[in-house]
Amino acid sequence: MTPQKLISDYIVDVWMDGDAESLEPDTPLTELNIIDSMGIFDLVGFLQREFSMTVPMQEVTLKNFRSVRTISALVVRLRQDEGGNAA
Repeated sequence: MTPQKLISDYIVDVWMDGDAESLEPDTPLTELNIIDSMGIFDLVGFLQREFSMTVPMQEVTLKNFRSVRTISALVVRLRQDEGGNAA
């Protein structure tokens, strides 16, 4: 399963009561109040567990957590930086 799909599924399950139809890759998560600042930190924990990676605090920004697509891009970039497999 791709990072984008895993992230999308997690957001739908945790914050959207399973309503996957409302979530597109570019849906603005914080602007639409799907995820708040505390939710971002929950999501960081999920990313670190699911992808066996570290998300540095300087990367926890609204820009990086704007949408499923931006979060997925962050995961891919950080995994590449750590020398891991980005897929």
